[in-house]
Amino acid sequence: MFEEEIELGDLVEVVEYGEVVKSMMWTRRLAQRLDDSRSEFYQASRAGLRPEITFAIHDFEYADEEYVRHEGNEYTIIRAAKRGELRELVCTAKVGAANG
Repeated sequence: MFEEEIELGDLVEVVEYGEVVKSMMWTRRLAQRLDDSRSEFYQASRAGLRPEITFAIHDFEYADEEYVRHEGNEYTIIRAAKRGELRELVCTAKVGAANG
């Protein structure tokens, strides 16, 4: 079921030499890639968003991260719906993403 490797990311701030430095912290997870539903697409389009990819992970593995990295591409999570014991992460391309 969970065959795709993804990374969940969050922006963290640390203080180094008295300066606040922002960096991404990535955590690897196994996920299932889901087909985007038409209703999801239309709902997001009305809000001005464009869903591109959706993943399901175990709910307990999700800690309100904002980003997903998969196969060298970075995405912003636009919706994280809880479905029983799973969490569906609906993602759109991350603006200004640096691959790698």
